[in-house]
Amino acid sequence: MNITASDVENGQLTAKVTIPAAEIDAAIAKAYKDAANKYRFQGFRKGRAPRQIVDAMLGKDFVHGQATNAVIDRHEPLALNELDIVPVKSGDIHDVDIVKDGEDYTFEVTYKLRPVVELNSYEPVSIEMPPEEATDAEIDAQIEMLMGYHTTFDDVEEDRGAEKDDIVNAEIENVKNAEALAGKGRMISVGSGNLPAALDEAIVGMKKGETKEVSWTPEAPEGEEAEEAAVKVTVTSIKVRNTPELTDEFANKFFGFDDVAAMRDAVKIEVENDKKAKLPQLKENRAVAELTRRLDLEEVDEDYQQSVFQDLGQNFLSSLAQQGMTLDSWLQASRISSDQFIADLHRQANDVARESLALDALARHLNVEVTDEDLDKEFADAGVRDVEASKKQFAAEGRIPAVRDSIKRAKAVEWLVENAQVTEVDEYAKRAEESNAE
Repeated sequence: MNITASDVENGQLTAKVTIPAAEIDAAIAKAYKDAANKYRFQGFRKGRAPRQIVDAMLGKDFVHGQATNAVIDRHEPLALNELDIVPVKSGDIHDVDIVKDGEDYTFEVTYKLRPVVELNSYEPVSIEMPPEEATDAEIDAQIEMLMGYHTTFDDVEEDRGAEKDDIVNAEIENVKNAEALAGKGRMISVGSGNLPAALDEAIVGMKKGETKEVSWTPEAPEGEEAEEAAVKVTVTSIKVRNTPELTDEFANKFFGFDDVAAMRDAVKIEVENDKKAKLPQLKENRAVAELTRRLDLEEVDEDYQQSVFQDLGQNFLSSLAQQGMTLDSWLQASRISSDQFIADLHRQANDVARESLALDALARHLNVEVTDEDLDKEFADAGVRDVEASKKQFAAEGRIPAVRDSIKRAKAVEWLVENAQVTEVDEYAKRAEESNAE
């Protein structure tokens, strides 16, 4: 097979693929054999009909057309490997003629490639990270969570309105465009941010038995017009949280520690073990996110985003299938509509596409290369038993370039993380200060 490729113009590359006559003759012979086995020819046993009979019954162009399709189907993925490209959609095959006995065969295919985008800076990124050691604020937050299991919710005795952190039982009636909020016996944690801000603010100060009508305009997806929503809310009860004081006696009785100090020491170890497992991925996520902000791109190419969208969707459906779930059952359990799911998946696709383009730019800047050893390791790390057989299958399907791209991005991420300039920040203490300030 011989391949000549054009320069990339407007994000497209055209390849001319030529297959030698020997391979064409073999493909034609196989097409005749397949036809002789598939169809019945009177007077001949299955698979024994000669070419003249097959031509007379099916037509020479039909059999040669089958051979043509087979030749293109086999060699087009091989062209992807040879060119080392990952198109954003299927190639556009044109100038297709029917193969002929004893002659080389040439076809052309045009591929649309993902955009080549640059970053406005290739310097190491600067990010904030929590310290590896557990801070007092983190220990306090963990202990607060543990004490939450012993929290009681008692009816408010005095005649007062609902306050922040109270638990309100309410009936919410849909007035306009708020079906998801409607219901009786709704338990609301005041000020938690789980409700639209206007509704949350309206409940503050409401007394038991009081009714209000509240309206607001939610944010609409980009390109869509927001519609006003409204509900009628009635408070049926107000409960206040009562959390016991943590004393040495309480720590011993309910948690099995000698005293509060021993409990804090144990929590410290638990927090640090958890951070040891999670911080590497957090650092990678933040470094990639910071790099992506440098992307010199307003909008992601529609075809490229769609290809990422399809990959994410297929991976998600495969994951559900492994869990024995269907998409419909998952949507019902998650209480979201199919439209919401698709919109969220499109947002994810846009984010992933941007991250990929940013890492591609960094990999080009670093002149990242992928060796045969890198490929072997990638397949071995994926748990493949027969690496060579798996590589051969991927090559036949034109998927080796995608694996190489994945390795390049992984190497770019490795450089990004190793060279990131990190500022340690006690984020729990920072959030507590911001919350107190509010």
